[in-house]
Amino acid sequence: MKRLQNIAKRFLSVYFLLALLLLWEWSVGFFAVPAYRLPAPSLVVQTIVNRFPLLLQHARITLYEAVVGMIFAVLIALVLAIVIHKLKVVKKMLYPIFIISQTVPIIALAPLMMIWFGFGTLPKIIIVVLVCFFPIVINLAEGLEGVDSDLIDLMKVMGASQSRIFFSVELPSALPSAFAGLRIAATYSIMGAVIGEWLGGNFGLGVFMLRSLNSYNTPSLFAAIVLVVTLSIGMFKLVDGAAWLMMPWQRTRSQVEES
Repeated sequence: MKRLQNIAKRFLSVYFLLALLLLWEWSVGFFAVPAYRLPAPSLVVQTIVNRFPLLLQHARITLYEAVVGMIFAVLIALVLAIVIHKLKVVKKMLYPIFIISQTVPIIALAPLMMIWFGFGTLPKIIIVVLVCFFPIVINLAEGLEGVDSDLIDLMKVMGASQSRIFFSVELPSALPSAFAGLRIAATYSIMGAVIGEWLGGNFGLGVFMLRSLNSYNTPSLFAAIVLVVTLSIGMFKLVDGAAWLMMPWQRTRSQVEES
């Protein structure tokens, strides 16, 4: 019975979304809203089906930029988090810079990336890295700081090396915090790629959206937005899957709670 209730709770958001879509469809028809102002959901779906090959071509470029940018963001964040954890003076030096970097709108930095690195794929990847690395490095550093000191002392008494302590105790203990940051970064990655594409390029969903906007093709614009949302959810679920594989103790805890 409890499991059925949990399943029903999970689908509450789906039911609510379906209700909103039905209300949207009815309102557009009832008030005769022109498609260039607000297309009906059915028209957006029809546009996705009709223009799917073109949308897929642009989406592959955006997804490539987001995935490569995320990989580099994770690598950079991992190195920085370890350095910050091991060297407190580095933390004092870098933390204020990290905070300041997040106060600058990425839309203001993106044109500089285009000036410095051109209008190819590289500046978009750099923008994704800039957007994604902050939540990862902050959450991972905080997770490493919160490791139980008694466990570390026990490993030292047993004669474990620093690397063994890090990979056996510190990193596994910090994984929940790290994946919390990764989930945030995953949803930002597609957005970062699209922002870069807005400012220059020939392919990508951002370019497609700009072209649709300039031609007042609102249904195509909404179709691209749906695809951006879908890719962002896909990136989020990919991180969720990685967390499920790398933290088996969390799976056991969830099963106990559900039962």
